[in-house]
Amino acid sequence: MTLHNIDIAIIGAGMGGLAAAAALRRVGFGVTVYEQARQFTRLGAGIQIGCNAMHVLRGLGLEQRLRADTFYPRSWNNRDWRTGEVLFDMVFGEPAEEKYGAPYLLAHRGDLHAALASLVPAECLRLDHRLVGLEAAAGGTGRLAFANGATAEADAVIGADGVNSVVRSLLFGNVEPHFAGRIAYRTTFPAQLLAEHGVVIDDCVKWWGEDRHIVMYPVKPDRSEVYFVTSQPEPQFTAESWSMEGDVEVLRAAFEGFHQTVRGVLAACPSVHKRVLLDRDPLEQWGDGTVTLLGDSCHPMTPYMAQGAAMAIEDAAILSRCLDGVDRAGIANALRRYEATRQERTARIQLTSRQNKWGKGATDPDWVYGYNAWTAPLANEDERSLAKTLASQAS
Repeated sequence: MTLHNIDIAIIGAGMGGLAAAAALRRVGFGVTVYEQARQFTRLGAGIQIGCNAMHVLRGLGLEQRLRADTFYPRSWNNRDWRTGEVLFDMVFGEPAEEKYGAPYLLAHRGDLHAALASLVPAECLRLDHRLVGLEAAAGGTGRLAFANGATAEADAVIGADGVNSVVRSLLFGNVEPHFAGRIAYRTTFPAQLLAEHGVVIDDCVKWWGEDRHIVMYPVKPDRSEVYFVTSQPEPQFTAESWSMEGDVEVLRAAFEGFHQTVRGVLAACPSVHKRVLLDRDPLEQWGDGTVTLLGDSCHPMTPYMAQGAAMAIEDAAILSRCLDGVDRAGIANALRRYEATRQERTARIQLTSRQNKWGKGATDPDWVYGYNAWTAPLANEDERSLAKTLASQAS
């Protein structure tokens, strides 16, 4: 139910956009989500839902659904690519849940996306709406134009449209993302295929090679479906797509010298997709007036900490807290407060993830998983200036 006479447009119906819609509706805002895709698809990919993200998802009412649909791992185990020697065992399960106050879960991306989509009524969603124009209208509202000819106005605009954000480009110009010459092969497939090859995998393992790695884990509570994702050099490949097919034989050859468990998993998988790995330097400015950015549109990161979606989900909670109770005249200031609250943390995770050292040796995860976006302090006026300075220094 809409409590405020304020309409908010969210561009993008990914994890962050849907989480933002759910969180803003929770505090009484009218929300419309515009998505360029004609329909949602269930991509063959897994996702790690950190304890910090679970705090937000619990507040949105999704905990029981996700516990029923996902795998509850004992740990994130880091192993040497050849010998299988344990480099660092990041313990999860009940110890982590007790310590951080929320579980760590392993999911199929489609299951998490469907759970978030269930919180957004159909009348709040506009598919096949690709943003092409954004400008200020009378009274501080934003006028949006879409490729299908539709137009709309909103009191605030949230750009949650990914690493190649149209909203960001319209605000600040188009700057190419950072490409390090690496790609990811990934897939989900039935665990029965592993059994047919005599392969058993642990709860969650990252096999660390000299210039490449592979992460694998179950995505269902009964271990019936498994997932893996790699990172390896392939500088000649630059296509940006979540659905491009990869060559399984090329992938197998790339990990030929790895431990027999890795080779067995790759032998069992029937097909893979491939995508380029991109990130950006931290942005000094996320928004202007009643427009701001969220998730990958403002802080895209490499997947090496499994925190990309978690940061977008955290953004959603902080955004809703900053906007809660404001009137139309206070929207711009509320958005600046949201940005200042989030910039230091997201920049730190972007830059830490880029190093690709998380879990390879002794790692302190408390600052990541111990964060609760529902209770974390919000920025005050002095901290807004500090956040801008820190973001400038980080970039």
